[in-house]
Order: sequence, then C-alpha cells, then structure tokens
Amino acid sequence: MAPDTDPVVEPVPAFDDNYLWLLVRGSQAAVVDPGDAAPILLRLQRRSLALQAILVTHHHGDHVGGVAELAGATGARVYGPRAESIPSRDVALAGGDRIDVLGIGFDVFDVPGHTLGHIAYHAPAQRMLFCGDTLFAAGCGRLFEGTAAQMTASLAALARLPADTRVYCAHEYTMSNLRFALAVEPGNEALRQRQRSCMTMRERGEPTVPSTIGEELATNPFLRCDVPAVRRAAEARAGRSLPTTEAVFAVVRQWKNAF
Repeated sequence: MAPDTDPVVEPVPAFDDNYLWLLVRGSQAAVVDPGDAAPILLRLQRRSLALQAILVTHHHGDHVGGVAELAGATGARVYGPRAESIPSRDVALAGGDRIDVLGIGFDVFDVPGHTLGHIAYHAPAQRMLFCGDTLFAAGCGRLFEGTAAQMTASLAALARLPADTRVYCAHEYTMSNLRFALAVEPGNEALRQRQRSCMTMRERGEPTVPSTIGEELATNPFLRCDVPAVRRAAEARAGRSLPTTEAVFAVVRQWKNAF
C-alpha cells in the first residue's frame, strides 16, 4: 500500500518531444505511456523505486514501445484500452471503469478521435488528468482514426472537469500550438500572455506542461469552437457558414493540419 501522501508527478523526456509521466509515492511508482523503457528504468534505479503500474492511453509506438520491457523487468501491472492492442496488457479498460493505482483512484474516460480506442485517466481527488494525445496544451491530437464528431465529444467531456484539473499531455507541442491559436484568435490577450510565459519556460529548459483545464478553456481553440471569435475565424477560413460546434472544430483541425 502506498503511503498516505500526495503523489509527485515527474516528466521523463523521451524521443524528440514526448513526456513519459512518472508518478512517485514513497518508494513506489507508476508510469504513463512509456514509449521507451530505458529512461524509466534509469530513473527507477537511481531513486530505488519499485514500479507498480503502467498506464497506457493508446496503441501508438511512442506510447507503448517500452511497455513489454518495463513489465518484464519490474512485474508492473499493465493497464490499457480494451479496444486496442496493447503489449503485455493485464487489465483492459473502457470508459466508466475505475482503478486504484498507488492508492489513487482513477476514473477512465473513452476519448476517441486520435485513435478509436483512446482512453484517459482522471484522478478526481488529486485533480490530475493523463490524456495522452487527445488534449494538448493549446491544441489537440490529429484525427488519425476517429472523426471530428468523436473528437469534439471527447474534448467536451474533458472540458467539463474542474478548472483546476492539471492536464498531463504526452508531448511538448505548446509553442507551435500557441502560434496557431493566435492565428485563429489574435485578439485573445490570455493567449498572448500564455505565449510569453511559455516562451520563458522553454528558454529556461522547463516543460510547459502540465496546464490546467481552466487555462485550456481560455486559450485552446479546440475547446473554444463555440466562442464567436473562433467561429468567425473558422467561417472565414472555410468560406461558408458553420452551424455547429462540430463543423467549426473540423475546419479548425484541418487548418491546423496545414499550418
């Protein structure tokens, strides 16, 4: 049983821009989306940590590439989406499930769009969301498998979480996402302030994540498709009226793909 202390969440950089999230509680640990085993094994060894669990959000290689090696080396229990093929998975999950990891209760959300079986892990007591490649800082994942309707619904579900929920996404895409967001909504002063703040973080070599749901609601165009300024920008881009939030999202996502 993990000690009765709040977990520490640490970013472990991997590849060009991935973050593997390590949760540490006492001498025990869990990891989210370990695309590479090596940096996690090194961190565990240096800190004398016992890996108890591996949480996977979706099947892409930069999220699961280290799962089998980590599970084999540590005996950690592997949790992953039921609807996708996840290496070494012990527990298959879908929206509505609840799990306990390191004494932390996680609610599982179905968030299709980036992939069809993508899930997210929300710890309500700790105000933590591990959302893989669904919601990014000032952005969202590409629609590799799902539809605009699915991603619109997935983002809406995450947007309803408490504003102070910390959003642990899997990539350092923030600066490029903010540049696009300002192209969509140049009059958003909160966006400009966020860009300045994040630029300072990057200059210091610091991650720009986690963000919060509240910050995303104020600055992320993909969560603001019902805001008049974003709708007008999307309609100008499309050259036609866009009657629904889903239609606005689809245009903004296509715009970002080409940005």
